[in-house]
Amino acid sequence: MAVLAQAEAGEIAARLRNLALPAHQDLRAPESGLVMLRGRVGGDGAPFNLGEATVSRAAVRLASGEVGFGYTLGRDGDKARLIALCDALVQSRDHGGAVERGVIAPLREQLMIRRKQAAVETAATKVDFYTMVRGEG
Repeated sequence: MAVLAQAEAGEIAARLRNLALPAHQDLRAPESGLVMLRGRVGGDGAPFNLGEATVSRAAVRLASGEVGFGYTLGRDGDKARLIALCDALVQSRDHGGAVERGVIAPLREQLMIRRKQAAVETAATKVDFYTMVRGEG
């Protein structure tokens, strides 16, 4: 689910087009709303309300009965629906392996490449500070 949430909707849709999708229906049409973000000072302090974030959600049921749920940050209802469809397909005995190989694994690989590239770009800006000891006193 984390891979799908971080992928672009167009990437997910393009990979799903390569699969023979079973009949499915929306249980919950895509909708957007707000969730409260909570934080803790120092990671273990008392929790506090940090603010709100917009999220979209959807639910899909396959003709064979599997139900998938999709959530994503932002107002992209289509992406939430695609995530829900992938969630339902992964649960299916007939389609789970194909979705893992054809959709999730390639998206995971792209995500790892982007993370490595960002790490390399960040490392290039690293500045090492050191202290010189003066010979006085």
